[in-house]
Amino acid sequence: MFDRGQLDLWLERGILALVLALLLLAPLAMGAVEPLAFLAVQGLTLGVLLLWAARLLVQPNPMLLWTPVCWAVATFVLYAIGCYWTADLELIARRELLRVLVYAFVFLAVLNHLHRQEHVQVIAFTLLGLAVLESGYAIYQFVTSTNMVWNLINPYKHRGSGTYINPNHLAGFLEMLLPLCLSYAIVGRLKPLARVFLGYAALMMMAGILMSVSRASWVATALAVAGLCLVLSRYPGFRLRALPVFALVMLVAFFAARHTDRILDRVKNTPRPENFSHDTRPAIWESALRMWQDRPWFGVGPGHFDYRFREYRPDSVQSRPNRVHNDYLNTLTDWGVVGAGLVGLGLAALLVGLVQTWPRVCRGKKDFGDPLTNKFAFVLGASLGLVALAIHSFFDFNLHIPANALLAVVLAALLSSHQRFATEKCWVRVGPWRLALALVILAGGMAYLGGQAVRLGRECFWQRRAAAAPALSLVRVADLERAFAAEPKDFELAYDIGEAYRTWSWGGYGDQDAMARKAMTWYERALQLNPRDAYATLRTGMCLDWLGESEKAEPFYRQADALDPAGYYTAANIGWHFVQTGDYSAARLWLDRSLLLQPASHWANGAWVLEPEKNEIALSYLKIVTEKLAEQARPKPAAR
Repeated sequence: MFDRGQLDLWLERGILALVLALLLLAPLAMGAVEPLAFLAVQGLTLGVLLLWAARLLVQPNPMLLWTPVCWAVATFVLYAIGCYWTADLELIARRELLRVLVYAFVFLAVLNHLHRQEHVQVIAFTLLGLAVLESGYAIYQFVTSTNMVWNLINPYKHRGSGTYINPNHLAGFLEMLLPLCLSYAIVGRLKPLARVFLGYAALMMMAGILMSVSRASWVATALAVAGLCLVLSRYPGFRLRALPVFALVMLVAFFAARHTDRILDRVKNTPRPENFSHDTRPAIWESALRMWQDRPWFGVGPGHFDYRFREYRPDSVQSRPNRVHNDYLNTLTDWGVVGAGLVGLGLAALLVGLVQTWPRVCRGKKDFGDPLTNKFAFVLGASLGLVALAIHSFFDFNLHIPANALLAVVLAALLSSHQRFATEKCWVRVGPWRLALALVILAGGMAYLGGQAVRLGRECFWQRRAAAAPALSLVRVADLERAFAAEPKDFELAYDIGEAYRTWSWGGYGDQDAMARKAMTWYERALQLNPRDAYATLRTGMCLDWLGESEKAEPFYRQADALDPAGYYTAANIGWHFVQTGDYSAARLWLDRSLLLQPASHWANGAWVLEPEKNEIALSYLKIVTEKLAEQARPKPAAR
């Protein structure tokens, strides 16, 4: 006989397993930043939606847990869809929309299916176990000075990053879980052996955060743990337990303060990736503010900051920042006042719900029974973990790393689910029309996420094939073109194909003129998809120079300079253009400007140390220009 209750239980367990897989996979896959890793996250989310729809059909009287935060989530999803339709760069906006949809579906699924205390504890302890492993890996990386993450080279040497590439993002992951670990150890109703495990886990996580050398995370973690001790000090039964934690944190803080200079000196002696340093953050923030001021209400577009940055680039930032390095300012820049306001409403709704929930999960001294409670432990620890992330987000972009964003989403969903203890109004009976609407939304989400997953999967497959092929081969170019056929909106891929043909042309392979014109065709496609691509414009001009059509190239160089007015690479290549035309005086001006923006030497130990790799183009062509100008300046021999 068909047992609906048993089937429903297995479907619930299936959702739990998929969510756990998602939370484990994302950090282990280097934060799920790469498209292929996020594709796996997307696939797991599809499985969650499928099981959710099945539960709705199996349950005789389905109920929906709909807290006030859900209204903010649903409204932001609708706003994100609207921003996608009006965005300048369709591909980038679509990828951001996919992330928003995944986060929203995961939030609602965890809220509705995994709110029981057994589920909360399974999720919490699984995450704490992962945090211990990540911390151990980070400690190993720091102690041995290795910069390997799995089988890849990490540019951050002498810093622990665990399975993340950026150590700051590992710190963001750990700082969300350390207060939860301490809260369970002090407040939770657990066996002594479990408390011992949590004590060691907390020590490991503290060490992992310390080895990340993320100063913003140090501050955020210290404030969160101090907040934990402050809250527990209000309850007589927990004061003695909180005292050792406070003492331990103060000891770690003293050690960090005592050895900060030594640790930072060790890091400073290692070249930073892409010449990025903490000193550039204010300059990036200033550029982001100017960008936002141009489009204050709706922002420049989802995920568009990085692709608009060159127009607003300050002279001091020659690297590609990727994000604003401030989640709040990044949200304001990309989504505008309206989008940031919706996010603020969601946070406010979560905070109000937490205030309503607090008296229901916290037992005071007048209450009967054991004051130890796992509900209070989770609410206290998860809340302070999100507070730590909120502080750290002023200086980094943890919420734009899928692994950390998913962790924050799950913690927020589980916190919001506790609001059911404060009011019964959160429960909504799913009648026929609500059931039909829910199934339509879930089916639409599965169809869209599934279709995009197939599209992205095909592109990733051909890109990986191309990466494995020899650099100068027809096979590689053919695979890249197949990848573009799978995703015809990818302007960066079109640019890469143009680069392949240009390299062939300049390397003397095949019909050089035909290859150069083919490269220009792909650059034109890249510009059609992204008219603000300064490098595709620049390369078009360079191909025209190569073909001997320098007069036609002039407008492209002017356009490239307008799109990237403070870029050293653009200035160096404009200097190269004037070398080709024989205007060495103009070439010198542009090459000098390029070296001013990106010096190829630095002063050390009383002498200039040459670093040609930092600006090889400008350095090498400046030498040629200097020789040519010297030849022109020499007096010509008198005629006999």
